Amino acid sequence: MIRSLLFIPANHPGMMQNADIFNADAVIFDLEDGVIITEKDAAKDLLVSFLNHFHMHHKKIIVRINDINDIDHIINPNIKTILLPKANEESLLLLDKKLTSLEKKIKLDYHIDIIALIETPESVLNALNIAKIERVSGLLLGAEDLATHLSVERTLEGKEIEFARNMVIYAAKSYQKDAIDTPYTNTNNQDGLAFDTKHAKSIGMNAKACIHPNQIDIVNEIFMPTKEEIEFAHKIMIAKEKADQEGLGAFSVDGKMIDQPIITRAKHILEKIKE
Repeated sequence: MIRSLLFIPANHPGMMQNADIFNADAVIFDLEDGVIITEKDAAKDLLVSFLNHFHMHHKKIIVRINDINDIDHIINPNIKTILLPKANEESLLLLDKKLTSLEKKIKLDYHIDIIALIETPESVLNALNIAKIERVSGLLLGAEDLATHLSVERTLEGKEIEFARNMVIYAAKSYQKDAIDTPYTNTNNQDGLAFDTKHAKSIGMNAKACIHPNQIDIVNEIFMPTKEEIEFAHKIMIAKEKADQEGLGAFSVDGKMIDQPIITRAKHILEKIKE
């Protein structure tokens, strides 16, 4: 289960070497906004060297590329996912084609996933078609760039991105893909981070990107099922087993009628705590 994804600039060897000790479920080595233009080529070389010498067995490795042609240089068996900035249908299909060719060339025994970074009005409105692409494993909302395109300021309440959040969630969940929330950019405001993350979870996001290690624990805790949710899920599955044995089509738990969507949600909660 992915709850937290930590951005690490690919030109920062100190942070890269510590990537495996951070509690994030995934790390995103950044070749785009996190690296100034004069250091992008050096960052690619550093990333390749790092991936050839350091093996992170308990982390999902994601690379945010700056340009689709970056993958010709950085592709590596340790990379499981590419994060494509300013993703749209055309760029995603082009990346898919290039990845297919490279996978055959280096004889990978798995397919590299793509997370689509949704950060333009066009990609928000086309989120459903983006999520439909088979290689896309998740949609990540990039609210800062989106706010710039919309000529609005980002606020703690996030009303200006609520429509975009919902579009990402509905599109991702329509195709059983990850719905990943935008980073919270004030790294000194833990209360604000908790508020923002709880809201994102309440409307359907299942993970959140982080830009500082001090955000990880809060994000992880919030995206874990609560004790009450876990206990109720156990009750549902026990009651379902009894109902099946007695041939009952309907049953209740704690006075609440239980139907198939609630059973499915209970299964998902119990699957999360096993991962």
